[in-house]
Amino acid sequence: MPSKTAVRPAKTDVASSRSASADRAPRAGFDWRRIAYHTLVSRALDDVEESTNRNRATTPREHQVLYQFSARGHDMAQTILGSLLNGTHDGAGAYYRSRPLLLSVGLSIEDALGSPLGRSGGFSDGRDIGVVCNLPNREGCTVLPMAGDVGGQYTPAAGWAQSIVYHRDVLQDASYASSMAVALGGDASVATNGFWAALTMATTLKLPMLFYIEDNDLGISVRGDMQTPGGDIAKNLASFTNLFIRNGNGSDPHDASGKLAEAVAHVRAGHGPALVRLTVPRLSSHSGPDNQKGYRSDEEIAADLARDPLPALRNYLVPSLLSESAWQELEAEVARDVEIALTAARARAMPDASTVARHVYCETDAPDAMGGLTRAEREALGGSDVPQEGGDLLRFAEAVRRTLRHELSVNRKVVVFGEDVGRKGGVHLVTEGLQKQFGAERVFDTSLSEEGIIGRAVAMAISGLVPVAEIQFRKYADPATEQLNNCGTMRWRTANRFAAPIVVRMPGGFGKDVGDPWHSLSDEVRFAHAYGWQVAMPSNAADAVGLLRAAMRSPNPTIFFEHRSLLMTGDGSARYPGDDYVLPFGRAAVLREGNDITLVSWGAMVHRCTEAAEAFGDAVEVLDLRTIAPWDREAVLASVRKTGRCLIVHEDNWTAGFGAEIAGTLAQEAFWHLDAPVARLAPRDIPVPYHPVLLDAVVPTTQTIQQELTRLLSV
Repeated sequence: MPSKTAVRPAKTDVASSRSASADRAPRAGFDWRRIAYHTLVSRALDDVEESTNRNRATTPREHQVLYQFSARGHDMAQTILGSLLNGTHDGAGAYYRSRPLLLSVGLSIEDALGSPLGRSGGFSDGRDIGVVCNLPNREGCTVLPMAGDVGGQYTPAAGWAQSIVYHRDVLQDASYASSMAVALGGDASVATNGFWAALTMATTLKLPMLFYIEDNDLGISVRGDMQTPGGDIAKNLASFTNLFIRNGNGSDPHDASGKLAEAVAHVRAGHGPALVRLTVPRLSSHSGPDNQKGYRSDEEIAADLARDPLPALRNYLVPSLLSESAWQELEAEVARDVEIALTAARARAMPDASTVARHVYCETDAPDAMGGLTRAEREALGGSDVPQEGGDLLRFAEAVRRTLRHELSVNRKVVVFGEDVGRKGGVHLVTEGLQKQFGAERVFDTSLSEEGIIGRAVAMAISGLVPVAEIQFRKYADPATEQLNNCGTMRWRTANRFAAPIVVRMPGGFGKDVGDPWHSLSDEVRFAHAYGWQVAMPSNAADAVGLLRAAMRSPNPTIFFEHRSLLMTGDGSARYPGDDYVLPFGRAAVLREGNDITLVSWGAMVHRCTEAAEAFGDAVEVLDLRTIAPWDREAVLASVRKTGRCLIVHEDNWTAGFGAEIAGTLAQEAFWHLDAPVARLAPRDIPVPYHPVLLDAVVPTTQTIQQELTRLLSV
């Protein structure tokens, strides 16, 4: 049954106790006509889309909005906020009900209609939901690419705020002097990890960031007091250090503009973050397919309709600022502009299906997206795939550290961060001494939140920095799954408007003498089939140098695995290949030539495979893939066509492990060259155990590899 009517407290819902703000003159310093224009435009767009939904049975399919979210009731306060985002490098992390803000900072009406209609061009070229917007802007407010998950906007917004500080203070770019970031979210989103991670970042670092919470007391159908105790996040955060808080009414233009202006001024003055909570009505159902009458009473809906901010805005401006006729002219102007834009949007071509596979990765013939180093900056760094002779013999961890040190030295846009990477130098001491040499602004510790680590890295990359983020162990990346997914798909879903080429360093795999289900997780296949990611799994220090440097100079995001058993042992040692060595992704290494069977592996398993192959003379050819996304298909195919047999050895699960991808490729493209079935050797879908005896029973050993080679060579 629908719940009983819930009326907001009078102290925060001023409009419920008085009809308008006509007794107060419009605040100075605001372009109220512009605010009214964008509010009316937003309302008109909602009218168009909601009318389509109501008449879907008779509306031609090419004129349908396939997935619609109304901003009705949220619109006026957002346009007020947008009017204040006039800094040269302001940035906004927004969500699916944020189109009014987009309009107020520069989104064209045609794009605002064309993208929901699924037309070509716009902010996604028909690839993403129409309200999941973005707006690149190198000389104004950038709206970071939205995502489909709730709360995913917060940590990137905090990352943008941190990048402002870096550009301003470290790179000495005066154009960032008063810039700020804002994160928009509904009241339900304050229950997410992203909100709390961003809040911790902003307050501990005193970032120039505004949290804008529009509270309609609903998370689809769930009441606000189920999202935060008492239903008022501003009240609950009153004791937070370094957080300026204002609580107001988003249906009252006088109150909303005052609260927002005060908070923005606080942030721009360098006093740290602010949070503004404004109560707003949700005047439509959650989305097009939703019917709010299933969970809200008629009285509740009527109470929200009585709080509509548009009549309040009209009463606020007419007649004190605009005459009655001027308001009517404004309405007519909006109607004309929306009609012209709708006609133009409907005239746009449908998306070209032949291009749908483009922009998963950076393409040489495509213009630079907003994010990472420019093509010219990457080319200026140079590099060679020919290693220098006579370098120092380094362990794996030392090689990674030396590479980070060099890249920090030659590129001031590089930043290195994660839990414990600063003073301690990382739990594996890979970053030891780097903070002392380059300062805490460039090599720094983070709070204990992987969501916060990856989310901030994404926005830093969009701002033009080169973030190298450390996740202490592979398993700890799980809380950041949404941010990792959004990062990888960013270039594709924005049709090459944005990219976030971050580098994520991630130790994993079994230890030298011990394992466990947590720190020893490998499961690299999860990232191998994650869209848009490069995945490196070097087996030695020299390859680690070349691949890490390639990743830090790449326009694509990279997962860089550092195997725990190699970091500080002799197994991964190799000669340092030089400060200019860059190893291209997708190039396998033939470690040992053979005639009768191809042995394919990557990471720490390479060493066990090489040792096992020594017992067979010239029978076994050993290939180290080095990277699995992309992987060197041609090298594997060429070897197997020569030898006629193949054994794939890896540490990840047997079922759907990456070995299955290689085996499938060989079955399809090298079947007639095979003298025996393709074989795999991998853990049989068992977590990595702790005790060495159990560990050896699960993870392939030199002995088990030799046994399988013997069997296959006898076939």
